[in-house]
Amino acid sequence: MTTLHIDIVSDIACPWCAIGYARLEQAMDQLAGECNFTVSWHPFELNPDKDTDGEPILQALSRKYGRSPEEMEKAQNDMTAIAHELGLNFERMQERYTRNTFNAHRLVMWASEQNRQTEMKKAFFEAYFGRAADISDDGVLLECVAAIGLDTGEARRVLDEGDFAEAVRKEEAYYQKAGISAVPAYVINQQYLISGAQEPDYLVQAFRDIQAGTAA
Repeated sequence: MTTLHIDIVSDIACPWCAIGYARLEQAMDQLAGECNFTVSWHPFELNPDKDTDGEPILQALSRKYGRSPEEMEKAQNDMTAIAHELGLNFERMQERYTRNTFNAHRLVMWASEQNRQTEMKKAFFEAYFGRAADISDDGVLLECVAAIGLDTGEARRVLDEGDFAEAVRKEEAYYQKAGISAVPAYVINQQYLISGAQEPDYLVQAFRDIQAGTAA
């Protein structure tokens, strides 16, 4: 059976990244009898400037996209409805603040060494969108580590000693140089790019085309 490797470039602060992965899971489930999948997560920071950390999300999005807070609230409501249909917790989506995710990405990379990368990422999604938690705060990050059963003492050491900081920066630079400027982005077998939170049926067909060697 063919194995497709998916490199996912995403940010914990990106709601479409959480939605996109839930859709990807559905697509992979549909193809369970046709091919195998392996997944690796890679960092992208929507808010890399720590000096701008902590702005109410609707205010920040309104300024960024040049739309009214009311328009942004409707867009967020629509996104929340999509998330709920996928079983995601977006209960406090509009109460969150802009947050820098650099340290969270470091812990996702650390979790990959224990084959728990996806669980770590999903725990951070739930904290940020479901509880409006401050995912730039070490205490919140360690709560997520504990929630998936990893060693909080070791995670504390990773945060304190700067482990994976350089690795995160290198991966961010690599994918930026490769032309990825928006997330989520999926790179299949280091060759095919799928951009955005695509519907499961679209992904299923794309994976079948890649598997058959007929993808563009």
